[in-house]
Amino acid sequence: VQLQASGGGLVQAGGSLRLSCVASGRTFSWYTMGWFRQAPGKEREFVASVSWSGATYYTNSVKGRFTISRDNAKNTVALQMNSLKPEDTAVYYCAAGPLATATMENEYNYWGQGTLVTVSS
Repeated sequence: VQLQASGGGLVQAGGSLRLSCVASGRTFSWYTMGWFRQAPGKEREFVASVSWSGATYYTNSVKGRFTISRDNAKNTVALQMNSLKPEDTAVYYCAAGPLATATMENEYNYWGQGTLVTVSS
């Protein structure tokens, strides 16, 4: 599976961005798709995931603000980010893995290249 993330940019606090990730290669619909992020000087952390069945998981800090969705017909997964905060600033990565409840980095086999999100205060 090859993953290509896009949609990052500069936005003011309180604004919105929509990240997209396009997958190619093996059967996309079989995989759990996740978004991770890595802020400057910090470790990469889980943000959200959506399983092949549509079950979603979010880290607590983004619940109610971010929404993950997938379109199996288009091999895409999106992350709608609303009410953005400066602490959301990070490089965001999409990833694919086999486990329905995957929230750990080592549970994902395939990674995109990352897209930078910068939230100004």
